[in-house]
Amino acid sequence: MHIPLDYETLRVIWWALLGVLLIGFALTDGYDLGVGALLPFVGGTDQERRLVINAIAPHWEGHQVWFILGGGAIFAAWPFVYAVSFSGFYLAMFLVLAALILRPVAFKYRSKDTDAGWRSRWDWALFVGGFVPALVFGVAVGNVLVGAPFRLDSDLRMTYEGTLLGLFTPFTLLTGLLSVAMLALHGAGWLAVKIEDGPVLTRTRAIARIAALASIALFLIGGVMVAKGGMGLALTSAVDTQGPSNPLMSASVAAPGGWLANYGAHPWMVLAPALGLLGPLVALAGIAKRSGAINLIGTALATTGIIATVGLSMFPFILPSSIDPRSSLTVWNASSSHMTLFIMLICTVIFLPVVLGYTAWVMKMLGGRITLRDVQTNPDFY
Repeated sequence: MHIPLDYETLRVIWWALLGVLLIGFALTDGYDLGVGALLPFVGGTDQERRLVINAIAPHWEGHQVWFILGGGAIFAAWPFVYAVSFSGFYLAMFLVLAALILRPVAFKYRSKDTDAGWRSRWDWALFVGGFVPALVFGVAVGNVLVGAPFRLDSDLRMTYEGTLLGLFTPFTLLTGLLSVAMLALHGAGWLAVKIEDGPVLTRTRAIARIAALASIALFLIGGVMVAKGGMGLALTSAVDTQGPSNPLMSASVAAPGGWLANYGAHPWMVLAPALGLLGPLVALAGIAKRSGAINLIGTALATTGIIATVGLSMFPFILPSSIDPRSSLTVWNASSSHMTLFIMLICTVIFLPVVLGYTAWVMKMLGGRITLRDVQTNPDFY
């Protein structure tokens, strides 16, 4: 069968699609996580907390599709990355899944009893279901930048030499807090367009200002640590972008500051960190003008820019090894076969517009602000 796209092009396309799926997850389910993390702090009464919960209730389940698509794309397009990350980060992923499981249970059970203590406990469960995944996702990204402690033997069998607690270092905790601040800001942006003006929105705006400033500060500090902290790798062998996927057929070495090299070679990539810094400023402007739309646009720009910065900085590396650089996984040595990538691309071209269309349709049909009166009178609300 003739494949109209060469192997190199398909690899780059699937690297970009992986980024699109991760950003899509952060832009959709990300605000659900952010709202959950904000819940105990912006809702003062039971009715106010119900207002916050029902701002995301119609959407959060549908947004899980982005999470599933991201995992599926890693499995099908980047099998080496899937094998290493899902095995090495197994306990961290279990922690995330345990926290995510709390969300549907809390949504369904919270209003089953009118007891204040019962509802408060489920509110904190929703907080855990938002805060913990946001933190762990950020910690995972930090570990990708630092490098994961794995090595591949001559038969491509992976040995992971890290521990769960070893994932949490000063730098990775910083990236985890950046993730929390970023998604809390995005959640606040969603509430700004979804709930009525009042005490809840006033508290949300106050927290959003803090989250925006924290996002800027943590992003800048993280950038300095990446530049000065000895992070980065460089390919030292000739790269066969059309060759078979075998990590041991290429050679990499530690290159302190190497994650900044792409910005010198491709100056247009500076747009990503620029968006990461500009987005929170746009959100702050939206808060000052009391414009929910500007606020949400700013948070979306910030989320997109921060995530894109990581991918663009590391290209062509996807998952570097901190203990054996030659085992590091790149776009050129860790993908599925040429034919697999092409068939998956055809499926993506067909089905991704369906997902986007469905998401847009749901947003339109279930749009509009909700009020405390809606919460009090609508029997379908949580």
